[in-house]
Amino acid sequence: MDSDLSVRIVETIRARTPARLLAGHNGGAYRTSTQLELRAAHAAARDAVRTDFDLEQHLGRELIQGCGIFEAHTQANSKDEYLLRPDLGRILSVASQREIAIQCSGEADVQIVIGDGLSTTAIAAQVPALVPLLIQGAVAHKWTVGKPFAVRFCRVGVLNNVGDLLQPRVAVLLIGERPGLATAESLSAYMAYRPRSGHTDADRNLISNIHSRGIQLEEAATRILHLAAKMISLQSSGVKVREELPAGVSGQIST
Repeated sequence: MDSDLSVRIVETIRARTPARLLAGHNGGAYRTSTQLELRAAHAAARDAVRTDFDLEQHLGRELIQGCGIFEAHTQANSKDEYLLRPDLGRILSVASQREIAIQCSGEADVQIVIGDGLSTTAIAAQVPALVPLLIQGAVAHKWTVGKPFAVRFCRVGVLNNVGDLLQPRVAVLLIGERPGLATAESLSAYMAYRPRSGHTDADRNLISNIHSRGIQLEEAATRILHLAAKMISLQSSGVKVREELPAGVSGQIST
């Protein structure tokens, strides 16, 4: 095969995925450059998981003040406890439940929750621009929007607790994904129609891989809002609701 054609094929493949394909080798090992890239990616992933969430540092004063975002906590008291006890990250602390009940109006059409999850890096990279897009889109739909809040040491199951407290029609949890070696900045949007105690992953929908080399923020906002509208129309979520991409969007379907 022509060497120039081979180079173009390799470049085309690499442009379509962040995976380390056709990286080459030196004997039985990766090249030094590839090894260094892997070590840097591993360090970034560890930092994403271990970094403690800081409301102002990671969301920015403009978003906090503009949306009135405040911070809540789960029953996990530290990062180590959060990692060792996933169950504690699914329930809000008693003090936070009281604060949410005071600050947030119940029965909103859409309630946005921000959870640090397993990547604070993803929250800092994606949420400050994504939340305003979601709020603007929800207002354009003439939906009521609950006051957004952030949850430290958060697991996906906290959606049930939020649903019990506030009873929104659709709850959207923006949460940092477990980082891999391709990116540590990937965000997920977990969504549920009238979430409540007893709900499982079968009752939720997910749009994942929201990051600069995955689903772009504008597309993510469009898909989240489109799926929320479908949930409201069908009065359901989870396995009974399959996402259909809106016109002009060509991304992959998430479950």
